[in-house]
Amino acid sequence: MTDVHPEENLVKNLRSAVDGPVLLPGDDGFPRAARPWNLAVDQPVAAVVHAEDAGDIAALVRYARTHGLSVATQPSGHGATGDVAGVILLRTGRLGELRVDPDARTARVGAGVTWGQVQAVAGAHGLTGLPGSSPVVSVAGYTLGGGLSWFGRKHGWAADSVTAFEVVDAEGHRARVTADSDAELFWALRGGGGDFAIVTAIEFGLHPAPALYGGRMLWPADHAPDVLAAFHDITAGAPDELTVWADLLHFPGSAPVIAVDATYLGDPAGARALLRPLDEIGTPISDSRTAMPVADLGTITAEPTTPGPGLARGELLTELTDTAIKALLAAPIQPLLTVQIRHLGGALARPSDSPHGPLTEPYALYLFGVPTAPATATAIRARQDDLTADLAPHLGDRKPFTCLAPGETTAAAFTPEALTRLRAIKRSRDPHGVFRSNFPVLAPEPDRASASEPRP
Repeated sequence: MTDVHPEENLVKNLRSAVDGPVLLPGDDGFPRAARPWNLAVDQPVAAVVHAEDAGDIAALVRYARTHGLSVATQPSGHGATGDVAGVILLRTGRLGELRVDPDARTARVGAGVTWGQVQAVAGAHGLTGLPGSSPVVSVAGYTLGGGLSWFGRKHGWAADSVTAFEVVDAEGHRARVTADSDAELFWALRGGGGDFAIVTAIEFGLHPAPALYGGRMLWPADHAPDVLAAFHDITAGAPDELTVWADLLHFPGSAPVIAVDATYLGDPAGARALLRPLDEIGTPISDSRTAMPVADLGTITAEPTTPGPGLARGELLTELTDTAIKALLAAPIQPLLTVQIRHLGGALARPSDSPHGPLTEPYALYLFGVPTAPATATAIRARQDDLTADLAPHLGDRKPFTCLAPGETTAAAFTPEALTRLRAIKRSRDPHGVFRSNFPVLAPEPDRASASEPRP
């Protein structure tokens, strides 16, 4: 291999290797092109390439392999960790193919397509994919991490619905990967991250959604004990069609509140009956629950649709006992913005031939704050540490890949057996380390690492 990252090589050869725009440090627009969704993460990349199509990606991979470079793929940068010093950042946002076959209940989407785009098309046919809470997250990145959906309790991991991947391998060859054509790579891509190939398109099954009821109820924080007790009772016997999340919220300049977010794949009357305990907690500040199209899922939590800074931590809860609820409510969540509890279970707890396998823990815990200053960032991390320490007896041993945060590793997501299998696939399919996932299954090779370190 040649010496890595000589700038003259990048300037002279990279632009001639691909058709899409190439931005280098010092170019107008480079800082914006290189930034991830989470503005608290730095990405000290050597170049940014906006691929025109799958052929462009194949050419980039061949170039990178020839010159001893690594490529990190990001449609939008959700899930970025900053572990990209000196690599080529590949943006796949221009791969916008979106086809829905309502009769076969299938979709085929390019690597740049978002869940909001899929839901708008599928919903018109009474169908749904398996999206999360944000409509601006890419289908490809989300699915490579497994994909925890609003409808996961009914239909499992989003990756479980995938039937085929179109990829570029580490030698720059294009291939179609299915369970029959390449069982090992297909398994790894269904939740093992982006370390094994660059996905250019995904084909997956859609699911019936003739009716959907959903929305948010909001109360002052002093109702939190009653709300969490009702949340526990509802989730203890919830059918798979019902998904309920509880959110402790404290927005700057406002009083703390508690919210319950819900979706129900069914008619409003059935949903209201299942959620009746919430109606007995006094008058809420607001209640947006209603029959809704699947394309409007993002309105429930109304997450930001533009980049911003954040510090997140995810865990799994093995139980939500009175003791656990008391630990959650023992002190204000400040300086955190939200402490969210997502009900899991249902199909997510059933067998899954994916790297993570079944999610046997019944709840996911998500702790999030906005680091407006270095001191705030320190305080947010301290509050996250304190809360997880208080909840330690109730936390699981693993967490989903999609819940990993910067500084964590894949060892926190997979069993030793699954991680060993993933590492073997990585060594076999990408022995030269051309691909760099947000969370690599193997540590980067010493000759590929830059001397500069990303800011945490």
